[in-house]
Amino acid sequence: MSDATEQDEKRSVRERRAAVHKQARVLSRPGLRGTIRERLEQLMEAAPEVYDLDEQADLYGDRIVARLEERVAALLGTEAAAFFPTGTMAQQVGLRCWAARTGNPTVALHALAHPEVHERNAFSQVSGLRPVRVTSEPRLPTAAEIRDFQEPFGTLMLELPLRDAGFVLPTWEELTEVVEAARERDAVVHFDGARLWESTVRLGRSLEEIAALADTVYVSFYKSLGGFGGAALAGPGTLIEEAKTWRHRYGGMIAQQFPTVLSALAGLDRELPRLPAYVRHAGVVATALREGFTAAGLPWARVHPEEPHTHQFQVWLPYGADVLEEAAVRQAEETSVLLFAGGWHDGGPGLASTEVTVDSAGLRWTAQDVRAAATDFVTRLPAP
Repeated sequence: MSDATEQDEKRSVRERRAAVHKQARVLSRPGLRGTIRERLEQLMEAAPEVYDLDEQADLYGDRIVARLEERVAALLGTEAAAFFPTGTMAQQVGLRCWAARTGNPTVALHALAHPEVHERNAFSQVSGLRPVRVTSEPRLPTAAEIRDFQEPFGTLMLELPLRDAGFVLPTWEELTEVVEAARERDAVVHFDGARLWESTVRLGRSLEEIAALADTVYVSFYKSLGGFGGAALAGPGTLIEEAKTWRHRYGGMIAQQFPTVLSALAGLDRELPRLPAYVRHAGVVATALREGFTAAGLPWARVHPEEPHTHQFQVWLPYGADVLEEAAVRQAEETSVLLFAGGWHDGGPGLASTEVTVDSAGLRWTAQDVRAAATDFVTRLPAP
């Protein structure tokens, strides 16, 4: 099969999946999949509850933008926060500010951290930072690894949760030990908290308690809160003021951002309180998936982590990604149940994984619903 033909077939599967997603029963229905009309209607329904729409719109970061920044700082217990159009920009700015203060541009991080995997080497290519990988194990770095790392670093960056390892988190005790180990090396600590909002259940602490461990924290408004986009960097007042200067230099001083900021405020009001319920139900879904796979006679399957740390987790099955994607789409076309709504990715010969998210749509699924759907899904796979 030529590369062009293979790309056409993959595109066809994606198009079929998108076509059935709107009407199918799913575990997650993120707003990002909606039409422009749907997104605008949702915003106009929520906006009057979160902000006075008769107030003058923002201009270069004031008014409603400043209100969101104050809200985030209060939630995280930091002196200040700055709104950024993207998390990629927010983290580069925060880390280059720390590099200037520590005199060390080296950032210690995990090999699977978002900047290493998904940002095209932006740290080094754009911001003059030098990332070094503490570990590649599918978990957060340990205190021993931080203490024993063989070269100095100015900042330790911890992604909480670590998405590409399966949305995994440490325990609270492990996290505090890692932070203490970094402090022993006179390093500052930065949390990549794109999904920090849902980490309180596993860690057993409030957002303010978690953020207090770090010198700066980045949070996202669209990954779990359903916003249009945007991010915030929170930390000491003097550093955040410096970060706002760099935000302007990086092109992040946008004339008006009220639609994105309104959606962020709506997410904080509506989705943030619901996240603990999503996390708890993800455990029900994960268990039911394993039971359904077993009942169908699948010789091997893995849900990772076995008990999800957040409302998202991975499923690994012993087939190629193309086979699993076809089975998922065919199940939806024939039964209106799209059990696996995301793409599958090859992780080795005859092995692939997908990410599962549980949100308000998933709360409507009982354990029996999930077991039945998993069993039915397996019937659409070729014999091992």
